[in-house]
Amino acid sequence: MPTDLALVESAARLSLFADLDRDELEGLLPRMREVSFDEGEWVVRRGEVDVGLHVIVDGEAGVVLNDEELAVLPKGSFFGEISALLGEETVADVVARAPLRCLFVPPGEVIDFLLSSPRVMLRMLETEARRLRTTDELRT
Repeated sequence: MPTDLALVESAARLSLFADLDRDELEGLLPRMREVSFDEGEWVVRRGEVDVGLHVIVDGEAGVVLNDEELAVLPKGSFFGEISALLGEETVADVVARAPLRCLFVPPGEVIDFLLSSPRVMLRMLETEARRLRTTDELRT
């Protein structure tokens, strides 16, 4: 399968993949597929299972709960990982706030994807730790 050089360049600029050299990134990209959503389109609905992992390459998404936007996910952010890792329902909606382009890992492949690249898994874990710390700080 030929490598999409523009996609490699876009992915290389994302913090999740920052520790990978070009060959490693090119080896990882075939495990993902590109998906796109129009502005206002629902990407994930609360209560869904098997949503997979989405990594935002372009655009931004809103995290919505009970008609309230809780967060904005910019380029480089990811979502769906908790549901995919725990096999549980999603706890919020995700909607495209602008035209959205993501790299997508299907739900049944997320664990193998992360195990195949420990540095990506570490970056994801660091991001989760920051999210948890921020949530804790907001509660105190």
